Amino acid sequence: MAVKGTRRWPLVAALVIGLGLALAPVAFQMFSRAPKGGDMIDGFRPYMRPAKIAEFQGYIAELRAADHEFSTGLTPMLQDRLGLTDAQIRTQFPPFATFHADWPTIDADMTDMLSKMERNVDNYEAVAALPPFPLFPWFFVAPGLIIAGLAGWGLRRSGRGLSSRPVAIALVVMGLGVVAAPAIFQMFSRAPKGADMSDDFRSLMTTEKLRSIQGYFVAIGAGEGSLRTGVLPGLEAQDAVSAASLENEFPDAQAFIRDWPTMFREFAPMIGTMQGNVDNYAAVDALPPFGLFPWFFVVPGVLVAALGIAAGRPQRSDAPTPTSTV
Repeated sequence: MAVKGTRRWPLVAALVIGLGLALAPVAFQMFSRAPKGGDMIDGFRPYMRPAKIAEFQGYIAELRAADHEFSTGLTPMLQDRLGLTDAQIRTQFPPFATFHADWPTIDADMTDMLSKMERNVDNYEAVAALPPFPLFPWFFVAPGLIIAGLAGWGLRRSGRGLSSRPVAIALVVMGLGVVAAPAIFQMFSRAPKGADMSDDFRSLMTTEKLRSIQGYFVAIGAGEGSLRTGVLPGLEAQDAVSAASLENEFPDAQAFIRDWPTMFREFAPMIGTMQGNVDNYAAVDALPPFGLFPWFFVVPGVLVAALGIAAGRPQRSDAPTPTSTV
């Protein structure tokens, strides 16, 4: 059989793959969504730290201890010393009673939120160590255009009867480079952790949930104000108990009053940051699953490398080579 010329179908296939890779960010709206992921990662950075989360958990434990004192000491004292019924306590000190009644829900939701943050610290660090999110679309566009350009160059050379071997070699190198990219950026280990974090935060990062959490701090603040300006002064005014005795008997309630301004200053910006990133989270969550991202490079890279090898093999005709006779 005689050599007929360069194989064109691998070059056409490589051209299609290259254009598909370059257009993938458009299909997935990555140019608008990926930068929002970067903004979210930057916004969460001050709070996704073990020391900071432990500080927040300490505040919740302090509130929990204060509420326990309300149940076991302060409410019974209001009943015994002032002769108030539960209904009268709710009427006379409504913010205090509301906080006490709502605390189990507040405690459960805040503890769940902080637990999610705590168990995702490593996942967050893995995602933060990836290349900047705004660059993600270009990791598809740049190699895709190069692959498409090489394939187009090869088709042009083939049409002129020139060898496409240099193009084939370049396609193999380019394909292997695309395959290597996830390994270079450790995407096989980091990207799935991003998927885990995204899944874990899905129930938290909603406008409704974060509004509820923000409302908890209104209830806590009102409860602290009622305790400080109503409940404790009410006991003192009736000569039911001295201020010194109240301080000794209810140290956790006193700690709540003392530390609440600090708690609020610490929690408020974190909750505000989460609320400000609801749309950013939704944009990231709408992207393909993080765990698939490495394969978006590996699969087309392997195909392009294989097509480059195929393009480097000369096409042979089925016609027999003429032989001369003497």
